[in-house]
Amino acid sequence: MTLHPALIAANVAIVTGGASGIGFAAARAFAGLGMRVAIADNDGEALKAAGQVLATLVGAENVLAMTVDVSRREEVVALQDAVTGRFGRVHVLMNNAGIQPESGIFGPHEVWQQTLAVNLGGVVNGTQVFGPGMAAHGEPALIVNTGSKQGITTPPGNPAYNVAKAGVKVFTEALQHELRNMPGCRVSAHLLIPGFVFTPLTARGRVEKPGGAWTPEETVDFMLEGLHAGDFYILCPDGETSRATDEKRMAWAVGDIIANRPPLSRWHRDYKAAFEDFVSGR
Repeated sequence: MTLHPALIAANVAIVTGGASGIGFAAARAFAGLGMRVAIADNDGEALKAAGQVLATLVGAENVLAMTVDVSRREEVVALQDAVTGRFGRVHVLMNNAGIQPESGIFGPHEVWQQTLAVNLGGVVNGTQVFGPGMAAHGEPALIVNTGSKQGITTPPGNPAYNVAKAGVKVFTEALQHELRNMPGCRVSAHLLIPGFVFTPLTARGRVEKPGGAWTPEETVDFMLEGLHAGDFYILCPDGETSRATDEKRMAWAVGDIIANRPPLSRWHRDYKAAFEDFVSGR
């Protein structure tokens, strides 16, 4: 597989939420390419174990594992200082750290505050801290932000998570617009939109991967293909949902505005049959 020109040996990649799941799979893929890799996470034990695995691939001298709370800007600045001090220029930033506690519209304020601070604030912090230097060095570079289909179709059930991921989508779109209009800038932004992936975040007590779920490694392979193709929206299918179905669900969600339907009409009893007909093509 041909890869994006930023993904070459000795270049530097940073992955937040890099100790497990999609983040660790990405860090392992980058290390496998001979890149120098920094992973940040707030799970110290998982971080140590992940760092040891990466060291077997690219050498301990080419791995940095650091405990970071991405919602705290000063800790992201400390990560930047550590990475640039040890490795120099940054070529890949993957803002992937995320949490998914249960939330409700009238649920605890602390849950909303924490979810927005990590899932959206962490992306803003990472981009604002690392982005200017990446743009300034003039070499091909990538900023990949992990979004979610829930930030596009916004299903009922976890509004704080949906709001945060919707914010990541809007932020990343604005970021790419700004980058492409910066003279001489060779940084591109991309929105990774995973499907159903079996990770510690989604396991919910399960120990075996459900049949319809992708592995983190499958998701990262798809991401790398999308980056090479220059895709901004890297919309991942999975074993349960095809791209065609995803497209229809997203089109219906936008159609609520155009057709002046009630919000979230896909889950409204008066529109259930119409939605099913739309998806099936009847």
